[in-house]
Amino acid sequence: MGNAATELDIGGAYRLRDAEGRIDVPITLPGDVHTALIEAGKIPDPYFGTNEQEVMWVNKTRWTIDGTFQVPLDMAMSVLTLTLTEVDCIATIYLNGEKLAAVDNQFIRHDLDVTGKIRPGENHLRFDFAIARDVAAARAKAHPFPLPFTKNYQTNGLEGVHMNFIRKVACHAGWDWGICLMPTGVYGGLRLRKSKLARIDSVQVDQRHANGNVTLSLKTRIHAVAQGEVNLIHSIAGQVIEKTHQVSPGENELESELEVQNPELWWPAGQGAQRLYDLMTRLDNETLTQKIGFRQLDWVIEKDEIDHTFKCRVNGRDITMMGANWIPADAIPSRITPEVVRDLLESAVAANMNMIRVWGGGQYEPDYFYEICDELGILVWQDFMFSCMPYPTDRSFIESVTTEITQQVRRLQHHASIALWCGDNEVIGSLTWYPETIANRDRYVANYTRLSKVLADTVEQEDPGRRFWPSSPSLGYMDFSDGWHVDSRGDMHYWDVWHSAKPFEAYRTVSPRFASEFGFQSFTSMNVIENFTEPGDRNPSSPVMEQHQRNDGGNARILETMCRYFRFPKDFEHMVFLSQIQQGLAIKTAIEFWRSTKPRCMGTLFWQINDTWPVHSWSSIDYGGQWKPLQSMAARFFRQVNVVAVPRPDGSIVLRGINDRAEGLAVGLTVWSVSMTGNKRQLHGGRHEVGTDSALTLATIPAGELKPGEFLYFAWTDDSGTRLGENDFFPRAYKYYDLPPSTVQTDVDITDGGAAISLQTNTPAFFVTLSSSIPGRFSDNSITLLPGEKRSIRFLPKRDGEDLTDFAGGLHLLHLAQTY
Repeated sequence: MGNAATELDIGGAYRLRDAEGRIDVPITLPGDVHTALIEAGKIPDPYFGTNEQEVMWVNKTRWTIDGTFQVPLDMAMSVLTLTLTEVDCIATIYLNGEKLAAVDNQFIRHDLDVTGKIRPGENHLRFDFAIARDVAAARAKAHPFPLPFTKNYQTNGLEGVHMNFIRKVACHAGWDWGICLMPTGVYGGLRLRKSKLARIDSVQVDQRHANGNVTLSLKTRIHAVAQGEVNLIHSIAGQVIEKTHQVSPGENELESELEVQNPELWWPAGQGAQRLYDLMTRLDNETLTQKIGFRQLDWVIEKDEIDHTFKCRVNGRDITMMGANWIPADAIPSRITPEVVRDLLESAVAANMNMIRVWGGGQYEPDYFYEICDELGILVWQDFMFSCMPYPTDRSFIESVTTEITQQVRRLQHHASIALWCGDNEVIGSLTWYPETIANRDRYVANYTRLSKVLADTVEQEDPGRRFWPSSPSLGYMDFSDGWHVDSRGDMHYWDVWHSAKPFEAYRTVSPRFASEFGFQSFTSMNVIENFTEPGDRNPSSPVMEQHQRNDGGNARILETMCRYFRFPKDFEHMVFLSQIQQGLAIKTAIEFWRSTKPRCMGTLFWQINDTWPVHSWSSIDYGGQWKPLQSMAARFFRQVNVVAVPRPDGSIVLRGINDRAEGLAVGLTVWSVSMTGNKRQLHGGRHEVGTDSALTLATIPAGELKPGEFLYFAWTDDSGTRLGENDFFPRAYKYYDLPPSTVQTDVDITDGGAAISLQTNTPAFFVTLSSSIPGRFSDNSITLLPGEKRSIRFLPKRDGEDLTDFAGGLHLLHLAQTY
């Protein structure tokens, strides 16, 4: 927003001091306290070993950040606003020695009037931070009835924090995958903004589509410092509207309308192009540019023969949502950069995802996150930041939250990627978790509805064209029943396989309309483990390995499940690898079955795509951006045209065809039984029409058709003979098969910008997985390789211009038979 003539960036070099005067080090703003202390050598890397406890004193210390900035004479004499994008979290702000503001909500942008308070030349800015955990505890103690905090804050012996009483990233205090750092700092922008009479606060963009044309209704909110006249211009796609308006002191809403004829539409990834148009808004000497995607999006929630649908319709087309849940990209805020975020989001699209759920225990992401989603075609299910515990609803809390939600909706509403506003994550469901809420559920439901109504009313006011969904999971409006076990309507969180230790096959006992959370853990990858451990720590029950496991009993559950499906691995490295294979197998089992029920199920978002630090978790991508096998498997089980195997109670196996393209197509399907030596018997071959409305049964393999020791392998092509995909199905756990000691041959060819790896095997090899000492991404991985087939996989390095001379020497290969 704005331009160089009207804005001054006052970020840069400041000082960080503790209240006792023991520490005085440089800090760069935007930035956080932990980063400054690491750079100054005052604390070790919190992610290594058990250093989390070594640095815990940082979040129990009162900090001051202060510094100076220079302001030119002409700007100092102007109407000025100091805009602070994100102050984390409870601070008193001083300008030139005078108190300017007291802030206590990380999610609110502060536009502070500093007209007449800025001096020509040097100015001094200071932030005095309170200890957030102490403020939270005091507020909890003063509350008229108990509001318990989530037990996720007490993992690994932590004392817990009353995070429900402060507006701060909830997982800053830890989670069942998260480290507890409770960072402090000033993030985003620190800008001094010069105005003639008024400044732009937001531009609301509503679209009406008819006959191929789009009418844009624009509501420009400006803040004026006095009565007067402003000139407002909007332009997009060659259309311009200019008008003079009278404004009064305070907020003014100025309405305009533009029609764009026959624009190119914006589509989710895989469904069409992501055409974006520049909407330019100019108010006197201030300019705001927003990227607009023309698209019509509706959530179809209507009664059907089952109960109620829950599906996303874009530009008139019902589209299956495929993706994952997103948590903050790092536990240390300064490490969250556009480059890190882009890499993760590009990984999502590379795995055929078209939706990300921004989870309600994290943060409203920076502007560039949503801009990248717009560009890549990733729809965003956007939770508001409430998760897993009851919240206060007193007047001051509600007023703060109302400002927060109003600002966030206004900031993000114009993005084509924003698909849905969701009130919270698991808050209504959490009322069944705590003794206090169980004992008096009526009180806590009433308390919940008070906050939920504020969220719904704010969305209705600020973004009436977009769906508000009360909670995730939820069975619908004003329905406070169990969203974890009802699969006929709403969105579902299904956690019985992980938390209740049910077998993977339990995923086939439910048929959700939209599965918005489910997951299975693995250990993080071996090279990541090596970065936070000493050699002696590399044991699943060592203190360091358990410190990097935040879900109670998680490492044991990984190993116990391993014994159900696989023969026990021979060493630690293979144990880590096998944990990731079984993670992928779990999620593959769920998603393939649920997609096979289309149109009953129209969305699967697994938990979770990323990590905030190096940890054993449900993520499909390691901390640092490296793909686990699950992410590679996701690229296959999220293919738009897919064939999956579904076992039936009578012992037969049904092959279901799924088509999520815009048009129907014919596929040629061949099905074989394959022995452990590689002998193949064809069981089916035929051409099948696969429409877009529903999954179809393409073939049925009768019970008993597979001999002992055989598995099912099938591949499908289009009418030109181009292979679209392949898949396999084992009717029994892998441990029951005598796997051959396969020899997999690799040939590497270095090409411009990457490498091509050719793979061949003498006997069937399963979950053949490549890794490289050079950071990058493989085009496919964790594959089934049969004798007589040559598979080619491409490697793209993460860094442009990477020297791949020694790539072959750093290439590592693992497969299932090697693990024992």
